[in-house]
Amino acid sequence: MLEIFKSTETRVLEKVDVISKGCWVNMFAPTADEIYKVSNAAQVDVDIIKDALDDEERPRIERDDGRVYIIVDFPYIVHDESGMAAYETIPIGIILTNDNIITVSLKDSPIIDEFRKNRVKEFFTFKKTRFALQLLFVISSYYLRYLKQINKKTNEIEKVVHQSLKNKELYAFLALEKSLVYFTTSLKSNKVVLDKILRFNYLKMYEEDKDLLEDVIIEKTQAIEMAETYHTILTGMMNAFASIISNNLNIVMKFLTSITIILALPTMVASFYGMNVDIPFQHVAYSYVIPLVIAGFFAFLTAFIFWKKKYF
Repeated sequence: MLEIFKSTETRVLEKVDVISKGCWVNMFAPTADEIYKVSNAAQVDVDIIKDALDDEERPRIERDDGRVYIIVDFPYIVHDESGMAAYETIPIGIILTNDNIITVSLKDSPIIDEFRKNRVKEFFTFKKTRFALQLLFVISSYYLRYLKQINKKTNEIEKVVHQSLKNKELYAFLALEKSLVYFTTSLKSNKVVLDKILRFNYLKMYEEDKDLLEDVIIEKTQAIEMAETYHTILTGMMNAFASIISNNLNIVMKFLTSITIILALPTMVASFYGMNVDIPFQHVAYSYVIPLVIAGFFAFLTAFIFWKKKYF
């Protein structure tokens, strides 16, 4: 899909139909016709646009003939077959030309909505460098937001897994751990791009732009530390809870085995008295009480011994 936005003289974001100077061109999952249309109108190489549509593309920054190409990873939420939320990352391309800024990715994102709905302060399409840094800042803030969600889900699963005998919770932990691996890898790659912007002056920046870039780097560093910390904690929890689930199963099996032994003794006594042979006191009135008492005694004695040994 192709969208074109432009900030008016009154600094209101409007959607327009034609690419002109000072426009923001946003593309997600674009068709071949849309790619070539933007390539011709903005004088951008088609391969540069297609690079951002490769979900295996690594974050990087390049400068060529006055244009700057930035590719970074941004987070997004997916759902598995059971409806459980998982987190992954895909590239987004940011292309700064002399007249326009272009963003391109495989999927639409709430990150783009922040700009599309004009929720970002001091956002104007004609301030290309500021726009690019603001976009990088919002991406970093979404990493932090999703990391907090992952931590919250981890705590929720932790409460359930204490009494669980199933693998469902471990699979949930595995999905979150996988998300954290994606986040850590992407965040570190994104930070390399930010460091290059800071050191090599890929973008023409004013003092306030440099301050914003430093804020982005701080956010990114914090997100990396959070992702690594959560990953370490989650790995330890998975190992611990795997042992807990196994131990819970052992406790249940021990309890069931104890009950089986207790019930087996009355069955054995009744079997002896049920044999088709002469037995003591068989002609005594109410003789059926005798095996009942013997069976009850052995069952009680066994249950008492098991209780003292804390088998249940």
